[in-house]
Amino acid sequence: MKGPYDQFILFGDSITEQSCNQDWGFALTPALQDVYIRRLDVINRGFSGYNTSQALQVLPLFMPTLAQAKVRFMAVFFGANDACLPDSSTLQHVSLTRYKQNLRNMLGHKIITIQQPRMILITPPPVDEYRLEEPDPYNGVPERLRTAEHTKQYADACREVGAEVGVAVLDLWSIFIAEAGYKEGEPLPGSKKAERNSVLGELLRDGLHFTPKAYRLLFKSMLDVIGKEWPDQDPTNPENSLPSKLPDWKNFGSLSN
Repeated sequence: MKGPYDQFILFGDSITEQSCNQDWGFALTPALQDVYIRRLDVINRGFSGYNTSQALQVLPLFMPTLAQAKVRFMAVFFGANDACLPDSSTLQHVSLTRYKQNLRNMLGHKIITIQQPRMILITPPPVDEYRLEEPDPYNGVPERLRTAEHTKQYADACREVGAEVGVAVLDLWSIFIAEAGYKEGEPLPGSKKAERNSVLGELLRDGLHFTPKAYRLLFKSMLDVIGKEWPDQDPTNPENSLPSKLPDWKNFGSLSN
């Protein structure tokens, strides 16, 4: 039996999985749940360590059927693990060609398209090489796993796929590096070719995963995309078409009438 609330699914890797955790402060998932309270069910489907190849395999295992729930929004946020360097020991690397095809296959998967959700494709964010673990074979870190330049290629590829298939793209990579003061032609923020960037350090607590400040920026950016693409679904828009589900307590008696 279908429940009363349509769903807003957040599908991604550890950055999505950890977006429920409020131990450090502001977190994305609770913030979205708050602004859509009694309107949509915001559901976290983050899977730590996953790349797009693994994501494609698990997608049918959690995506609801139309009989179970209507998915109104779906955010897809992968690439941070795909962008691990080739031949890294974690085996998370996915080639650019395969990454792009995986995104196409995901966005075009029949289990998603039958729902006709409003899709948001989020680019992988930059990395901060200064905060990533240094190679240390004696402590289980045999090589560097990520670089700023390599990750940029995956952000570019994600943006290209979004434009190709016609879905809304939240270009988080560009938002973060703009916040870090990047200017075209300079070394990328987070690269060891540039000086250490204090702003990027405030966004990425370990060079990859988000601080509360980063989650707040993602939250604001997501609402900006929703407001631009679907203003009637923007919870901050007083003219939205998002009525509260089930009656207000003062009108509860109407249920029995």
